[in-house]
Amino acid sequence: MNQHVHLYRELSQGSEEWAQVRCGMLTASEMKLIVTPTLKPANNDEERAHMFELLAQRISGYVEPAYQSDDMERGVAEEIEARRHYSRHFAPVRQCGFIVNTRYGFPIGYSPDGLVGEDGLLEAKSRRQKFQVRTVVENGYRDAGQTIPSEFRIQCQTGLLVSERAWLDFVSYSGGLPGIVIRVLPDRRLQMKILTAAIAFEKRLRAAHDQYHQALGGGLRSFPTERTLYGDVDASDLD
Repeated sequence: MNQHVHLYRELSQGSEEWAQVRCGMLTASEMKLIVTPTLKPANNDEERAHMFELLAQRISGYVEPAYQSDDMERGVAEEIEARRHYSRHFAPVRQCGFIVNTRYGFPIGYSPDGLVGEDGLLEAKSRRQKFQVRTVVENGYRDAGQTIPSEFRIQCQTGLLVSERAWLDFVSYSGGLPGIVIRVLPDRRLQMKILTAAIAFEKRLRAAHDQYHQALGGGLRSFPTERTLYGDVDASDLD
């Protein structure tokens, strides 16, 4: 049993419990914010915004709710369908809400779309039909070496890094078109680039955490508050 990898099998993705487990944690789906397309540690507004988002979560212990667009809701439903079809045509899939790896001195998280056997992962993506057709045309030629779309490489390689599993099946799904399955193997060079960026990001985040507390303890004028949900606000309090 791997002592560095913890599986939260019973967590439901998107639930309050799931959000709480990943509170303040760097995760695979957001790794693209701290690694540039050229695989260097990012140093830009998106990276800094994400650092302060995670820092705020660590300080408050609270994850602010995220807006769910129609596309996102459709994506959740289609990813369930993709998992069902994969189980029927390829191999049984077990659900797992979250995976955490602590091997590197700080936690890195990943929310898989499923576990396949003892060695595999499932990562399903709901795609608009133009992107599904493009994936078949540009990524599906076996003679050229089947590859997943570049925008998902960092997330999938981080998922393999976190889970320490041997392979990941990437499922590209668009209802009404053939579902596409592409096998992804660990890319150690890419994973080391990801890990280098993650370590640097964690170091900056911890430094900012210290600066936050130093500022509050160094004479900054402040006062305590309590979190209020919008539905709990009484109009009389606004007078």
